[in-house]
Amino acid sequence: MKVSTILAKKGNKLITIAPEQPVKEAVALLSQHNIGAVVVLDDAGTLVGIVSERDVVRQLNHRDDLLSQPVKELMTAKVITCVPQDDLMSVANVMTERRFRHMPVVEKGTLLGIISIGDVLKAQRDYYHGQIDTLETQILATE
Repeated sequence: MKVSTILAKKGNKLITIAPEQPVKEAVALLSQHNIGAVVVLDDAGTLVGIVSERDVVRQLNHRDDLLSQPVKELMTAKVITCVPQDDLMSVANVMTERRFRHMPVVEKGTLLGIISIGDVLKAQRDYYHGQIDTLETQILATE
């Protein structure tokens, strides 16, 4: 199964923020859209970072002025991405080993969407349920 499978079901609605916007606006987007991470794009629409709930919580403990700071002060700038053709098991392994939950999907420099570890697990679960249903049908047909 490929990343493109998730994007086809999920759609390509993206919630983004600019690096100069305050962290408070990123927090508002996370809350408003019930998401765990927001992608940071520059004026040209190029992926320059990602901000997750974890990023915010970890820094709030150390910085009283965090919410007024620009997103670029908090974001992860070295973003690991995937392409639509990537295998979901491979993506799941990277996310697990590198300990992050959200991965932007990029193709030829264009941001297509973002997937979460939850999206990956749901897709795998649905796939396995389909396999089980098929095998049960085959077993019942031979009886």
